[in-house]
Amino acid sequence: MSERFDVVVIGAGAAGLMAAAVAGQRGRKVLVIDHAAKPGEKIRISGGGRCNFTNINTSPAQFISANPHFCRSALSRYTPKDFLALLRRHGIAWHEKHRGQLFCDQSSLQIIHMLRQECAAGQVASRLGCKVGQVARQGDRFLIDTEGGPVDAGKLVVATGGLSIPAIGATDFGYRLARQFGLPIIEPRPGLVPLTFAASDWKPFVPLAGVALEVDIEMGAGKAATEFREDLLFTHRGLSGPAVLQISSYWQPGAPLNIDLAPELDLAATLLAAKSGARQNLGTLLQQHLPKSLVAGWLVSQGQEALGTRKLAEIPDKTLLALGSSLKHWAVHPSGSEGWRKAEVTVGGVATAALSQHNLEALTVPGLYFIGEVVDVTGWLGGYNFQWAWASAHAAALTL
Repeated sequence: MSERFDVVVIGAGAAGLMAAAVAGQRGRKVLVIDHAAKPGEKIRISGGGRCNFTNINTSPAQFISANPHFCRSALSRYTPKDFLALLRRHGIAWHEKHRGQLFCDQSSLQIIHMLRQECAAGQVASRLGCKVGQVARQGDRFLIDTEGGPVDAGKLVVATGGLSIPAIGATDFGYRLARQFGLPIIEPRPGLVPLTFAASDWKPFVPLAGVALEVDIEMGAGKAATEFREDLLFTHRGLSGPAVLQISSYWQPGAPLNIDLAPELDLAATLLAAKSGARQNLGTLLQQHLPKSLVAGWLVSQGQEALGTRKLAEIPDKTLLALGSSLKHWAVHPSGSEGWRKAEVTVGGVATAALSQHNLEALTVPGLYFIGEVVDVTGWLGGYNFQWAWASAHAAALTL
C-alpha cells in the first residue's frame, strides 16, 4: 500500500521547500522528497556562504526565456518585499551589497533553517537521501516509487533544479519526467559560467591571471545587443568575474564578445591630450587608469612591449589611437565555457509554452507542476534566480 498525500514535491531546494511550506500551511498534506541527504545545498553554498537571496530591482527584464513575459505574473505576485517580510518574521538580518543584491548578515544556513521551520509549521513530511524511481499517473493521482516506499498524490510538484554544479547533486531527473509526460524541453546549457579560450589564443594573457577591473562587455550589435558593466577577472584559461558570468548566459558558441577595458574614459583622447609637452612615458600614464600588470601584459599581447617605456611625446598619434582603440574595443572569441561544473545556473529547461503562466501547472497534465530552475526561466547574476524560485513556488502552492 502506498502512503497518500495531497501534494508531493520532488526537490528540497529553494523552490521545493518554499512550495511545500506554503502548501502545508494552507492545510494540504505534503511530502517533500530529495535524493540528497541535506536540503538546500545550493542555498548553503550561494553568496560565499551568505546567500544572495534576492535582488530589490527584480523585474522581468532580468530574466532569459523563450517567452520573456512568462515570469511576469509570478514575479508580480511574490516580490522581494514579500520575502523580506518572511525574513523579518524569523529575525534574519540582511544587507545590500551591490546593485540591489541582498545577503544574510550571518549565514546562508539561516535561510535553510527558516524554510525548514516554515515547512514544520505546515506539518510537511520529508524523505531526504531518498531516490525517486518510476512516476506514473493513474486516474487523477500520481503514483511515485521511492526508496522509502511508494506514495501517491493528487498534485506533483517538480522542483529538481537544473544541471549546474553536479558536485552537489544536480541531475536531469526533472527533464526526463517532463519528457515522460510529453512536455517539450528547451535544450539546457550552462549559464553564469566562466568562458574559456583555445590555449594558443590565450597564451599572451595567461600571465594576467588574477587581474580584475570594471569593464563594459557586449554581445551583438544595435537593438539586439546585450551589454553589462561589471567586474572582469582574467584566469589561466580565459575570463570570469561578474561581467563574463552575466554575458555567458546569452553567449552562443562562435559568437564574438566586445570588451571595453576603460569604460569611463575616452582613452585615445586622453593619450593624445597628455602627449603635448609630456615627459612621462606611456606605461606610467596608462597605469593611472588601468591595473599595472594589465598595462604590461596588454602591451606584450599587442607586440608593443617596448612602447611602455617610451615618452608619450615620441609616440606617433596613429600608434596612440590604435592602442587606445584596442583597449576600448577588445574583440574576443571564446572557444567554450567551464561547463556544468562551474555554471551557477541552467539556461533552458521545461518549455514555458507547456505551462500555465499563472501557476506553472502543465497545460496537458492536470496536477503536474514545474517550478524554479527546472523551468526555462533564468535570471541574471545577483539574487534574481532565488527570487524566481520563491515566486514560482508561491504561485504554484496557492493552487495546490
